[in-house]
Amino acid sequence: MKSEALLFAGVAVFFLLTDTAYIWFAREPAGIAALTVSCLMSTVIAFFCLVNHRRKGQRPEDRPAGEIRERAGRVDFFPPHSGHPVVTAAGVTLCAIGVVYGLWLFLIGFGVLAAGVIGMTLAYVGRQGG
Repeated sequence: MKSEALLFAGVAVFFLLTDTAYIWFAREPAGIAALTVSCLMSTVIAFFCLVNHRRKGQRPEDRPAGEIRERAGRVDFFPPHSGHPVVTAAGVTLCAIGVVYGLWLFLIGFGVLAAGVIGMTLAYVGRQGG
């Protein structure tokens, strides 16, 4: 993850330099805010990648002599089918339409969205995979 940390650190430096130039020449608040947030977000990602590299060491794909079989094995459990993503999408859609048509529709959409997210989160609680 060291290469990813360096990549995002470079992106952060780019946004920092661009933000500095934008503050000096443009002095427009929306662009300054966008560039500042972009710099901070890329800094957070770079920091996360660097901490993971220091904590876990090199991954097999980071080493030139790394083998595919070093990453082989079970990855995780993936559910075969579920209706919860459709319910979640319907809830997000109702919330978006509720912003236009009124609070009552937004609240209905939020309830549907909450049901979908809770359903996805708790669908396989306790499953140990097998």
